[in-house]
Amino acid sequence: MAFHSWQNLADQPIVIDDTTLRDGEQTAGVAFTLEEKITIARMLDEIGVGELECGIPAMGAAEQASVRALVDLGLRARLITWNRALVSDIQASLDCGIRAVDISLSVSDIHIAHKLRKDRAWVRDQLKRALDFCARHDLYVSVGGEDSSRADLDFIVELMQIAKERGADRFRFCDTLGILDPFATFEKISYLRRHVDLDLEIHTHNDLGMATANAIAGIKAGARFVNTTVNGLGERAGNAALEEVVMGLKHACGLELGLDTRRFVALSRFVGRASCRPVPEWKAVVGERVFAHESGLHADGVLKNPINYEGFDPGEVGLGRHLVLGKHSGSQALVQRLKDLGVEVSRIEAMALLDRVRSMSERNKRALTDAELLTLARRHAQVA
Repeated sequence: MAFHSWQNLADQPIVIDDTTLRDGEQTAGVAFTLEEKITIARMLDEIGVGELECGIPAMGAAEQASVRALVDLGLRARLITWNRALVSDIQASLDCGIRAVDISLSVSDIHIAHKLRKDRAWVRDQLKRALDFCARHDLYVSVGGEDSSRADLDFIVELMQIAKERGADRFRFCDTLGILDPFATFEKISYLRRHVDLDLEIHTHNDLGMATANAIAGIKAGARFVNTTVNGLGERAGNAALEEVVMGLKHACGLELGLDTRRFVALSRFVGRASCRPVPEWKAVVGERVFAHESGLHADGVLKNPINYEGFDPGEVGLGRHLVLGKHSGSQALVQRLKDLGVEVSRIEAMALLDRVRSMSERNKRALTDAELLTLARRHAQVA
């Protein structure tokens, strides 16, 4: 199966496995409090995210207490933990009340030789031992292939066959270094889909700025699970952003996942504060100024009909539209913005005022604030 048809998703829908609480917290310098983790988990659950990767119990007592607290929330979303393919790691997850685990091991020859300092036979045996332990405890299992994007695909096929034979539920294909492009991602996932009948999960990083595109390419090739983080948090350049993947699937691919996207901005802002990584105004999908229009041509088009220059309604993600007055503004936007501020001006008056608006914006190298705009309008009226 080289291409995954959306028509089959009624029976097997795409599942978001959000890893904000695991890979997101692995962003250098980020540490969530327990209260923040609980709030993030609840918000993701209420939005409708199907699975939350919620921590690494093998880290120690504090992390185990955090995972246990999340388990005790009784969320609808399945909670899954990250573990090395070691019995001791998996036992730590069991002790927290976890019933689903990701067991990770390196699968590229680069990692096997230079990180593990082992060989492929050791990797196979390690996987078998970990899976047999999981099977004895009736766990849901995702086998995580670290550095899959640089691995021999036929070796991954071998590991997937072992995983299937020993009861694993899916295989996580990790572009650990974020080195793939969407075309290569599609080809690799398609290859694995053709060779082994086991669910695939796509885990992408943003080192080359293609995490979201690669995640969507993986889904199009047949991956049924996709890893995301809120705001694209994650190690180095981050992971595929939840809000981008969901809205990309909806508007670029015509695939609706059924999440309450209207809460994306609130979720984004909270995670931004909790991570001490404020959301840039220009951040795709949820940035404060994503629906800001300054260019006279664009502002005029939006005022006539928003669909002229907006790919989707800002209300879909909890945002609003802004008309920004600056160097590139036109008279129509100026008339409308002043009207929004309670000031009526004619088109002729706006044309006369526009030069001052543009001059002030160029001098200050930014758009005018509402207060500055009102001051200019009052002064212009007095002179007139």
